[in-house]
Amino acid sequence: MKIGVFDSGVGGLSVANKIMEQLPEHEVVFVNDKDNMPYGNKTKELLMELVVPKLNKLINDGCEVIVIACNTVTTNIVNELRKEIKVPIVAVEPMVKTATEITKTGNFTICATPSTLKSPRYQKLLKEFASNNIVFQPDCSKWSFMIESDQIDKKEIKKIIEESKMNNSDVIVLACTHYHWIEDMIKELASNEVTVIQPEQPLVDQLKRVISQLT
Repeated sequence: MKIGVFDSGVGGLSVANKIMEQLPEHEVVFVNDKDNMPYGNKTKELLMELVVPKLNKLINDGCEVIVIACNTVTTNIVNELRKEIKVPIVAVEPMVKTATEITKTGNFTICATPSTLKSPRYQKLLKEFASNNIVFQPDCSKWSFMIESDQIDKKEIKKIIEESKMNNSDVIVLACTHYHWIEDMIKELASNEVTVIQPEQPLVDQLKRVISQLT
């Protein structure tokens, strides 16, 4: 089976690699929209204009299921995409529920794009699962571009991690797949005091369930 993986940029490649590692019997086709990234500052209308043609091309190329490896896309337009796109969609989203389950202090940090943080879907996740938690939402708006252009500013990242720790966060959620590429750096800066989580494994597990229903 062909599996399509879509992200705004290089971030989703880490998701595609994870899928290829765990599902080697399937073919993975990775597509991004590097010309128009970052997505984190775009409107829902513009996101639809950019994303729908990319997903339809994946379908035309024979993909029977599509993985959205972009939290910004999921939290803003996944419901609209599911109405428009004619194959099953498996979508990444911020791990708010998981963070509430593993935090010991009750405080955790969400590292995400501005669009994700403002999205109704993300706000719903906070209301549903984190109403009794304190959630630190730092400004990570430069991170995607830094990672995409391979111009990592470690001081900028360290500043945010230190602020997170000062806010008594003991969990950091990476809610943008670009940030997966600096996961090791974040873990190093956070030290053993903080658990860093990202959704690649849960996403692959969900993809496996969807594939089992299709075959």
